[in-house]
Amino acid sequence: MAGHSKWANIKHRKERQDAKRGKVFTKWIRELTVAAKQGGPDPASNPRLRLALDKALGANMSRDIIDRAVARGAGTNESDNVEELSYEGYGPGGVAIMVEAMTDNRNRTAAAVRHAFAKCGGNLGTDGSVAYLFERKGQISFAAELKVDEDALIEAAMEADADDVVANEDGSFEVFTSFNAFYAVRNALEEAGFKASDAEIVMQPTTSAELDKDGAEKVLKLIDMLEDLDDVQNVYSNAQISDEILETLG
Repeated sequence: MAGHSKWANIKHRKERQDAKRGKVFTKWIRELTVAAKQGGPDPASNPRLRLALDKALGANMSRDIIDRAVARGAGTNESDNVEELSYEGYGPGGVAIMVEAMTDNRNRTAAAVRHAFAKCGGNLGTDGSVAYLFERKGQISFAAELKVDEDALIEAAMEADADDVVANEDGSFEVFTSFNAFYAVRNALEEAGFKASDAEIVMQPTTSAELDKDGAEKVLKLIDMLEDLDDVQNVYSNAQISDEILETLG
């Protein structure tokens, strides 16, 4: 089940963006609001809300802010009309890119996303233009500092019916699950003694586009610009960039 992660090696870029505290709070306030709106305010019966709560608390968001966001979504407080949108397109080098956004003004968000694609040499496509190149998956991550035993993790993941375990070159691990099995696998791994450093639902590409240094620089610039947009929650791509090129780009 183990192998080298070829598609997630731009994750550090997103982590750099998410280090901006205000961006993190805005992202999880919106996620809490929409999760509560769709599935109700009780995390025990709303897995999406439960995951958002974990993320918000992990970002050191206060319980008061969390409660207000959930109340807005549940309709027990004045609520903003926030909706979920997705955008698809191609970046430089033919890289497929998916953008997930939450907004109260779809015209504003569409214009900003379109501008980012155009400015960085990409093209915003129509619905379905690249979605078929991605699968919605659960991703459970274990940082290198945790010093996870690979064999034990693989055994526990197999028993929990996970899809795959990826061993990265830096000593970290990622367990991938089907969308429906995500929470069950995460709970089973925790019960087996494997406390994840991160767990989330992602769009995993089924193919990859290998880039040289010039192409990588252009694609990363586009991803950075998209992630900087206030309404954007997540950006996924099928870019494959070697560690050597990433090191030269800093």
